[in-house]
Amino acid sequence: MAIHCSRICLQYLIHLAHDNVDFRLPEIRSLLSLRGKPFDPGENFKEKSPFWLLNGLSEEDVNSIMARTVCAKSAFELWGHGRTHSELRNSLLKYPTENMSPFLQKDSTYKINVYTFNKTLEFEDRIKKIDAMEYLSFEGRVNLRNPKHIFCLLEDYGTDPNDIPDEPLYIYFGRWIADGQRELIRSHSVKNRHFIGNTSMDAGLSFIMANHASVKAHDLVYDPFVGTGSLLVACSHFGAYVCGTDIDYNTIHGIGKASRKNQKWRGPDENIRANLRQYGSEKLYVDVLVSDASKPIWRDGVLFDAIITDPPYGIRESTRRTGSQKDSVNSVKPSEDYVGDSHVPVSMAYHLSDIFTDLLNFSAQHLVIGGRLVYWLPIYRPEYCEEMVPLNACLRLVSNCEQTLSSHTSRRLITMEKIKEPENFLSLTDALAHLSDPHFSPYQGHNAFREKYFSGISKRTLTGKEETNKMAANGGE
Repeated sequence: MAIHCSRICLQYLIHLAHDNVDFRLPEIRSLLSLRGKPFDPGENFKEKSPFWLLNGLSEEDVNSIMARTVCAKSAFELWGHGRTHSELRNSLLKYPTENMSPFLQKDSTYKINVYTFNKTLEFEDRIKKIDAMEYLSFEGRVNLRNPKHIFCLLEDYGTDPNDIPDEPLYIYFGRWIADGQRELIRSHSVKNRHFIGNTSMDAGLSFIMANHASVKAHDLVYDPFVGTGSLLVACSHFGAYVCGTDIDYNTIHGIGKASRKNQKWRGPDENIRANLRQYGSEKLYVDVLVSDASKPIWRDGVLFDAIITDPPYGIRESTRRTGSQKDSVNSVKPSEDYVGDSHVPVSMAYHLSDIFTDLLNFSAQHLVIGGRLVYWLPIYRPEYCEEMVPLNACLRLVSNCEQTLSSHTSRRLITMEKIKEPENFLSLTDALAHLSDPHFSPYQGHNAFREKYFSGISKRTLTGKEETNKMAANGGE
């Protein structure tokens, strides 16, 4: 019993990928929340570092994180660490023998790997580093192909590729426990997906969104702007039942013009259900419907464990909703390849401010307590401030992560958690009243972001032309 308790109190090292850096901490926090565990980092924690020390976890906790994360590469039971190899040696020699001995027995096999961050070592240098660790009492046999235990020496050379030190800034040694799910980024790439569209979500970001939402087996997940269902694919991978709606008749039914190069029309079996079938999760597909997000079709009451979506920004996909004939002055004509019924509802512009108001109100009404809303918010970077993020009295802001799109635009992944039931509809509307403040006028119409997005492109184009003309005037210098 004493040995079991001591192993629960071990310290673990997480080796993180160095892409989507802003999304890593919320993902790990969300996955720990599924286990009911807090995020307890070691001292001198640096969020941008590729190595994190975590306290207060069991090996089962670590395995559960690594079975889900796409932001982390590997996890280790930490045996020693230090700024130099001398400090590492002293740290390892102080590590409790009873924690080491089960993995150093004569009847066991092992190998030692050397991982470096921001520096590539020659094979001979790696071997020298492994040989220098002969002070550890390994009694088993080396087996490079199929070892029972894997140990790793990890060296951190900083994050600046233009200033790589000769010696590592920090060194770690530990027992490998598990790898993350980085392979999902390749296996679920939209390049190999059966049904895609112009705005299909990247596989890695889809899994990150599912993890931020703490999606788990048997949850019911809804996407009100479902498109080609990339988010449904990610959520179903984790065992959730999935459904969605979209105003685009052609996308929901998998008909019309294709998005693939050298293919004019979509095939007979290009649809969201086929995507889930491709990945073996068709049994978790509930359905998708043609519906207007501004006019919810769902009955009153709690329905969903998570709502995950990527609303249109008016750039590659139009922001529209259904209207009435009296509003037809501002109506939007259906696309040329529309093949639905002869009756086409009037299509109106759907402003970004209205999209987010409706989305937060709907989530407050239809999420379970503790359920999460995860969505993308487009931002014009020069004018952004945290007060621009839509709020709701029933939803707590969990995280706000930025993905830079250009020098002047980005989108922020917003995660919110429902903390109470709405008292009445007016309170929901009042919760977003700050968006009507003139200071936040960029969110009073979808054209604001669209116009600023394209004005930035125009400015860059003009700047490029001016530089070209200047060079020509100077004789091409």
